[in-house]
Amino acid sequence: MTADLRELVRRWSATRDRAPIGAEAMTGADRRAQALGVAAGRLMEHAGVAVAAAVRAVAADQGRLEVGPVLVLCGPGNNGGDGFVAARWLARSGLPTVAVLVSGGNRPGTPEAARNWDRLASEPTVDRIHASTARDVAILAQGVEKASVVVDALLGTGVRGALREPVRSAVDLVRRAREAQVPVVSVDTPTAVDLTSGEPSDPAVRADLTVTFHRPKTGLLTTRGAALAGRVLVAPIGIPPEADRG
Repeated sequence: MTADLRELVRRWSATRDRAPIGAEAMTGADRRAQALGVAAGRLMEHAGVAVAAAVRAVAADQGRLEVGPVLVLCGPGNNGGDGFVAARWLARSGLPTVAVLVSGGNRPGTPEAARNWDRLASEPTVDRIHASTARDVAILAQGVEKASVVVDALLGTGVRGALREPVRSAVDLVRRAREAQVPVVSVDTPTAVDLTSGEPSDPAVRADLTVTFHRPKTGLLTTRGAALAGRVLVAPIGIPPEADRG
């Protein structure tokens, strides 16, 4: 949790050098890993730890460790679950953290994401917030320039068409933060950028750094995808070689 970005690049270089894949192939590798006995919770834990390490490194490299809390914006799915895990580890590393469930639903929509949302209740340096409407997000955006880093864990791949509220307003919040020179770290892919094609929906997050998992993604190597992803780190999350076909 204390490595700088240069060290993370070195540590994850073997993962970065793997052949790129798209969203469907990544989903298949994830499912085969679980069929081989790698629990979904373990994969999420590894992903969240990697994100937390990258976020802390960004904050340290840019002199922002003492600026304010890390703001972690989490959607209702497993992308958000990765964000909840990252929030837990950031808090345990000594950084004040605000974890926001951005969803019209009362709880995250997947079992693992819900479990990790609940775990944050016992973390004394994590503030949990539920933003269920665009108005909630607008209130949250007030003073966003005081955040040390904003983490985009809103949506992964599979987005089609225009974004709906409250996620749409959360993407606008990320834009406002970046305009205020707050670094933005995206989880797996910037929200609304397709991991296979790199094509964005409307609107889409523009990140300074994206932490993707297991292998490089074809969408983040395209001209449009790369422009929105910023610097890309490829973190291992424990998917065994026998689960990885093609």
